[in-house]
Amino acid sequence: MSETQLPGGFVNAVVRVGDTVRRSRGPRAAYVHELLALFERCGWTGAPRFRGLDESGREILGYVDGHVAWQDAQAGEVASGESLARVAGLVREFHDLTAGTPLAGDGEVVCHNDLSPKNTVYRDEGAGLRPVAFIDWDIAGPGRRIHDVAHVCWQYAGLGPGAGPDAAAKVRLICDAYGLRERGEVVEAVQWWQDRCRLGIEADAEAGMPHAVRLRDAGVVEQVRAARDWVAEHRDELERALR
Repeated sequence: MSETQLPGGFVNAVVRVGDTVRRSRGPRAAYVHELLALFERCGWTGAPRFRGLDESGREILGYVDGHVAWQDAQAGEVASGESLARVAGLVREFHDLTAGTPLAGDGEVVCHNDLSPKNTVYRDEGAGLRPVAFIDWDIAGPGRRIHDVAHVCWQYAGLGPGAGPDAAAKVRLICDAYGLRERGEVVEAVQWWQDRCRLGIEADAEAGMPHAVRLRDAGVVEQVRAARDWVAEHRDELERALR
């Protein structure tokens, strides 16, 4: 069957073949395949199904039909309170499924580690666009619940220059919908992610890794630095909303 390139990926070329997606294997592919198999055994539909490897050695994943919010400009439904609450609910679901499993190792749960609208599939099932699944699990691994929740706060609430006046309320909504009880580290964890992201791109670009060079040249390092500065400036406001 013919291949159709799917938009959005900076790191990995992704194509659709019929009702499947084909993509190159990442360095932690075996772990990710085990994780996706766990989700399938549990009947959780918030991630693609792993279907093996094709003749070129690429992963075969089930195609999740819907709208991937990979562009910056999106319909308001993507950032609505209902969508944010459902994102947090989906994160809580897969965290709970992985807690205490061998895949979580010494961590509380398995974290996705790259949750953002760009890695989320939305569908309108009668009430507007709502998140139904997360894609791109390549860097998933053991971690703390708060790390994924903080990443959700950063990416889905748009914490950075241009954030709306309801940004702090969105952070509160996400933590409430997840059911996060210990919230004193959330803003610190957002800043931890921003530092890690910026430094990682810079280091990988210096090492000549093509995806990191593209991200750096696209201005992502400066964007992340500006977001980090914004969070530092508004830290008191964000933390008040969480108390």
